[in-house]
Amino acid sequence: MADLVSLEEIEGAAERLAGMAVRTPLVPFPLSDPALLVKVESLQPIGAFKLRGAYATISALPERVRERGVVAHSSGNHAQAVAFAARAFGIRAVLVVPHTAPAVKVEACMALGAEIVYVEPTMEARTATAGKLADAHGFTLVPPFEDRRIIAGQGTVGLEIVRDRPDVEVVLVPVGGGGLISGVAAAVKRLRPEAKVIGVEPELAADARASVLAGRPVAWPPEDTARTVADALRAQRVGDLTFAHIREFVDGIVAVSEDEIRQAMRRLAREARLIAEPGGAVATAAYLFRGDELPPAHTYVSVLSGGNVEPALLAEAIA
Repeated sequence: MADLVSLEEIEGAAERLAGMAVRTPLVPFPLSDPALLVKVESLQPIGAFKLRGAYATISALPERVRERGVVAHSSGNHAQAVAFAARAFGIRAVLVVPHTAPAVKVEACMALGAEIVYVEPTMEARTATAGKLADAHGFTLVPPFEDRRIIAGQGTVGLEIVRDRPDVEVVLVPVGGGGLISGVAAAVKRLRPEAKVIGVEPELAADARASVLAGRPVAWPPEDTARTVADALRAQRVGDLTFAHIREFVDGIVAVSEDEIRQAMRRLAREARLIAEPGGAVATAAYLFRGDELPPAHTYVSVLSGGNVEPALLAEAIA
């Protein structure tokens, strides 16, 4: 496990995040039996967990490097996180964003002072454009998931879960590119090895489940992943580093349907008074609708990874 993110790296990220990221609560989901606690990352200043990894990464840069500015590619939440962290340090941020990204997320990035570059909604277009901008301007690239500092920052979610609920038995985590589940699983398994960590993704973007079955990262075409309403989870494949963490620490991957995602959004809003974007609702959807695919337990935690949802979509889901 020498190349995997250590507990010490996650604890170091937590120290840098103190006073910047919110230590989000575990909120009971009403009337759930066995107990479900929701880790509400939508309460972060940018409305999603991504702040943890972005700030942990940018704060670790040498000052002379950081002052040149940063570039990132993202469908929305990571872009907002990089923009927020860049503003905190007073540096330039250029964000490469697919033209299909939700307007609510892009507008938030612009409000934070970031510059936007639109590209086609493929990982190839995003990474190529971000790389060219980094080379041309001396920016530091802040990856969305395939970076150990990003993984360590996201891992602070798992650190908080175990410290706040030492008896947790099953942790349910959304999977896109794999940064969140890599960090959470690394933290949870090192602090509480007997706990189970289960990844959750949409059936229409289930590349992580396919990767686990194949024993290697498997890419899905962008036209396939684009079908899911969970825009935050449309990564076409997990990274090599994140896949190594998934293989080492994750106990299984569950996929949920589009209808189950929308129903979870509705029930989170109506029953727990929590706003979840589609990608943020998948872990709770697995608890609500795929219980027969989960390990039996008395205490579950689902990570509500973000709440940046288009108002029209939220209204439709709640109705």
